[in-house]
Amino acid sequence: MSGPQTSQIIEGGPVPAPSVVEHKGHGAGAGIALLIGALVLFTLMDAVAKHLGGSYHPVQVVWARFMVNAAVLVLIFRLRVPRLIRSSQPGVQLVRALTQLATVILFFAAISRIGLAQAAALTDLNPVLISLGAALFLGERLGPRRLIGIGVAFLGAMIVLRPDRMIAAGVVDPAALFALAAAFSYAAGALLTRVVRADGLATSMLWSAFVGGALSSLAMPFLWTPLALADLPIFLALGLLGTAGQGLLILAFSRAEAAVLAPFGYFGLVLSSLWGLIFFGQLPDRWTVLGALVIVAAGLYVWARERASAAQTRTDPPA
Repeated sequence: MSGPQTSQIIEGGPVPAPSVVEHKGHGAGAGIALLIGALVLFTLMDAVAKHLGGSYHPVQVVWARFMVNAAVLVLIFRLRVPRLIRSSQPGVQLVRALTQLATVILFFAAISRIGLAQAAALTDLNPVLISLGAALFLGERLGPRRLIGIGVAFLGAMIVLRPDRMIAAGVVDPAALFALAAAFSYAAGALLTRVVRADGLATSMLWSAFVGGALSSLAMPFLWTPLALADLPIFLALGLLGTAGQGLLILAFSRAEAAVLAPFGYFGLVLSSLWGLIFFGQLPDRWTVLGALVIVAAGLYVWARERASAAQTRTDPPA
């Protein structure tokens, strides 16, 4: 998804995304092109999910996304699935998969009621949340400059949410808060991905798809809406777009380092705004635009500080 899905690119600084980021390539231009292709697919998936959310419960849309993803992965790995599904830390993998399921549910619930650009802006908080979480839970250093960047990012989120307008109206829009919560759940999942990165990317992808598909299936008897025949290819497209986006993202990280790709991750916000305008006639208001700019600037600042810190660590002589 435009926020959580694509923001793993920004994690190249404070917290690497899944183990794909360990691969270092030399084709920076090819990597950037592949990344932009992944962003196009992910944000189109968001647009498809928003369209389906008008007729189906968001959890049913989530179910379709995970089931198609699981089916594609089984077709790819075939007889290797029983071996690849084995994890050295199954408990952590389960919790990580639960956070990812929560992220998709929250985000799809948000975009069923608010614009793609507004939801994407709020979920683009997750790179700075990951930086904060890495300091709190993984013992990474967090200097005052990065703390300021994190604080500014939260200020940007408040600009998007417009709490003054909510208070004046006497109601808090839960859809906007769902998008904000998705940023937190995604950050938690990203931190757990770092903990289990020894399992490998395929293992983590299978756990996410199988756990998400199995648990969302449990809700289907209570939430199921019969599928219109015309919507079947749209549901299929939803899952295929997400799976193909993951594939392009993997290739992008195999061609270029995360530090090179990171600034381009926020291009997903532009694409979300574009699809929102083209498919739903929704233009982000000035407060969403302003808040998004603040969040992006703060995220890039935190990324730059993380990159500078990493470079300093590499050049410092050992004690």
